[in-house]
Amino acid sequence: MDPGDWPGNLGAGLLPAPDGTCQGVFLRYDLFGGRGPAMIIGNLPEGSAARDVPEGEVPFEVGQLLLALENDEEVTVVGTEDVPVMQGDNLLIVRRVKLSESRISCVQFDRSDNVLVTIAAWDRPITDDLYALLKPLPAELFQQG
Repeated sequence: MDPGDWPGNLGAGLLPAPDGTCQGVFLRYDLFGGRGPAMIIGNLPEGSAARDVPEGEVPFEVGQLLLALENDEEVTVVGTEDVPVMQGDNLLIVRRVKLSESRISCVQFDRSDNVLVTIAAWDRPITDDLYALLKPLPAELFQQG
């Protein structure tokens, strides 16, 4: 992802495991000029503890978005829907996560390398053209070096 593709501020963070391995990478996109992010994009590899969310609990990225917005409201998952999306010549199955807080949009999809991508957006719909902007993060980011 080229930060120049996005207006506003784009930051990145790593989720370290106790053994020093990378449990995930997330991007924090702040469209609101320091008043909180509009979007959190998570990339969690297979085996990441952040992927293990109990039924009805929100994905890690939704929790991070709520923390960044200083919103301590209880938010739960109320349903999911799988939606097919064409990305170039590839079919992507996107899982739309419906939440009790209607101002949050959330989608998830699995990449071919078993990395779970989750996008959580505040007060902005997530449209199919967003997926074209997402470029895979290199596998080296998830390896201990």
